[in-house]
Order: sequence, then structure tokens, then C-alpha cells
Amino acid sequence: MPNPDDTKLSKSSNSSAGVDNRASIMASSNSKSTNETARKIFKILLSNPRIKVSWVKAHAGNIGNERADQLKKDATQHGQPYSHTKLPKPYIKGLLRKRMLEEWQTSWKNGDTGRKIYNIMPSVSLRPTNWIREDVIFFSQHGPFPAYLKRFHLSDSEYCSCGGIGMALHYATECIYTVSWHMRKPAPNFEQEWLKIVANNLVSRQRIHGIIKFISENRDLFRPP
Repeated sequence: MPNPDDTKLSKSSNSSAGVDNRASIMASSNSKSTNETARKIFKILLSNPRIKVSWVKAHAGNIGNERADQLKKDATQHGQPYSHTKLPKPYIKGLLRKRMLEEWQTSWKNGDTGRKIYNIMPSVSLRPTNWIREDVIFFSQHGPFPAYLKRFHLSDSEYCSCGGIGMALHYATECIYTVSWHMRKPAPNFEQEWLKIVANNLVSRQRIHGIIKFISENRDLFRPP
């Protein structure tokens, strides 16, 4: 497809523009075009509804179109050449790494999913967390918990067989079947900070591993009657 950079416009006093490249018109009318210039033209036209764009035949005596064509040729022949600067590979890698982390951080901060993990780990990092399967299940709360299964219509009840609501915190602090691994239950307004502390404490995480493995191996025990 021709590049919208090649588009030649002729604009008259009534805010109409003649373009001799149909492909450029199509690209510039598409808000999802992969061409950066086409998207810029789309935004300009969107914010200036008085400008009307239409196709005109090239080299047919249209004054504005002929002038645009001449300016393009002058720029090609006499414009400033682009200078390629050779940069060290470590510098380029560092630059790309920094940009990648910035974009990753923005995506992680503004995302719609993974919010429970985000509240524990708000900053992205290339360093491994050393989490295992049981850690992911507990802190994401996506696992064999009645409250989670009920949410996705995989269970008829959100209650544990002991009578409490079957959430991850319930099993870690008060369920009678997991008492061997219990930790002190936090106050409601301290729950998020408690999760961060547990996630960064090796002994606490070993307790979490024991709870998740026990629940996974004894699911019938936790189903409400």
C-alpha cells in the first residue's frame, strides 16, 4: 500500500482537499492503521470536520496538486539527508531494556487483570520471584476455593464445609481443617499489608504451600454438605 507520506494535498478556500492517492485516503480514514502518518492525518481530519478530502486525478492541471508534487520533488532532491549514527550495542540494549520496562510497568499499572498480585507486587522486575504454583494460587486467589469456584459457576456455594466463606484468607487463618498452618488473622483494613508481609516471608509462604497442597488433595473435605 502506498505510504501516506506520499500523499499530495491541494487545499482551497472552502476547506476541501484533493488527494491523488486512493490508498492514502483509505489509510488515513482508518483509525487503526498501522502507519503513524496515516493515524496523524486521521486525527487532524477528525478534529477539523470542515476539511473535506476527495480523490483527484494526478497531473491533470490541478494547481494545488501540482504545487504539492513540486514541493515533494524539491524536498527529495534538496532536503537534509538522514544521518545514521552507529551506537554501541550495550548502549542500544540498555536503551531498549529501559523502554521495555517502562512500557511493561505502564501496562501492569493500568491493566484490568491481575490486580490482587499487583497490590502485592506493584513494580515490574526482570528478577525472578521464586514463587511456586502454591504461591500463585494463594495470592491470586484463583484456585480450589469455594468463593472462587462459585464466582465462575463451578460450585453451588461459596461456603467452606466448616461454615466460613471459602476464601484464601479463611484457610490461612481460621478454617478448622487447616489449623496446623494457621497465621494470625489481620484486621480488615490491614489485610493488604498482611498479604505483602506473608509474600515476603519464607516461613509464612511454607505454611501457604502446606495449606494449598492439603486443600488440593482433600477437596471433598471442604465441600459444603
